[in-house]
Amino acid sequence: MRMLITGGAGFIGSHIVDDALNRGWQVRVLDLLDSAIHAVRPRFDPRVEVVHGDVADPVTVRRALDGVYTVCHQSAKVGLGVSFADAPDYVHNNDYATAVLLTAMEERGIRRLVLASLMVVYGEGAYTDPRSGLPVRPGPRTEEDLMDSLFDPRSPDSGVFLEPGLITEDAAPDPRNVYAASKLNQEHLASAWARAVGGAVIALRYHNVYGPRMPRDTPYAGVASLFRSALARGQGPRVFEDGAQRRSFIHVRDVASANLLAAEFLGPVSGPYFRAYNVGADEVHTIGEVAAALSTFSGGPAPVITGEYRLGDVRHITASSNRIKRELGWTPTIDFQSGMRELAAAPLRAGSGRERMDEPGVDDDQ
Repeated sequence: MRMLITGGAGFIGSHIVDDALNRGWQVRVLDLLDSAIHAVRPRFDPRVEVVHGDVADPVTVRRALDGVYTVCHQSAKVGLGVSFADAPDYVHNNDYATAVLLTAMEERGIRRLVLASLMVVYGEGAYTDPRSGLPVRPGPRTEEDLMDSLFDPRSPDSGVFLEPGLITEDAAPDPRNVYAASKLNQEHLASAWARAVGGAVIALRYHNVYGPRMPRDTPYAGVASLFRSALARGQGPRVFEDGAQRRSFIHVRDVASANLLAAEFLGPVSGPYFRAYNVGADEVHTIGEVAAALSTFSGGPAPVITGEYRLGDVRHITASSNRIKRELGWTPTIDFQSGMRELAAAPLRAGSGRERMDEPGVDDDQ
């Protein structure tokens, strides 16, 4: 059976290509191969059929879908961006392109989609009030607290500092920037498509993906890439706030495995069907721990804890991945220490730092 992987030349997409080939799929990649992302044109396995073009172009997409059984949609513009002026690009590359893809899938009679979503749809993570033990969804942190190095969210009712926990897929989405809104809208488009045409969709909400082939630091790169790039320049990683921000860092090969399990699960499923899954590590680690591990494994300078902050950044978000383990049989296989050791030695993908990137999944904040 043939799988179409959009953004298959990029960080996560290329690992999905490798896993799909190993599992016996015929693989076709649709990728713009933008020089802003690929300073050196990527080499594909000779078994991979490559369609060079934009997911937002209906003619190209219809050609890429010919004879396809399942679509794995990774292509997107990623990261928090530089300013709100990026909004049209996010909407075009994420939402409009997804609408073009879904329309073409309906025309071709293709009814199975694995969609790359992201933890950013939640906004802040899960918290409880330490006094009552009840769950609380905090509002934005205040600049006054941040200036005083009080980084943890407070209860909007009592003002007490909240305790972080693991977020589940049942949490209400709360996108807090344009990128997050565009990712959530991709889920809504896919869900509406499934109901309208009898399609079957699995949305994988990646948490903090890292590993070989990460993009070199750009305004849109993730924190692990930024730290790794700083160390390659002989500089210590600069860590915002106090470095205690909690995340679920997950290795890219484990993310690829989740995509292939989702594709295989959808094989016998009759739509309409939509299901979202967190894809995150069992271990919870802080951003400061990532910086320290990369410094240690690369033999580079120690991290610098700056105390700087950005309004709107998420403090803590960590995943409960019990649903995907229980329903799809997925489990992460690469532990934090092994993964960070590998990343410290792995080359990063060079690019010009311009705006578009091939796929989501990198950490979007510090």
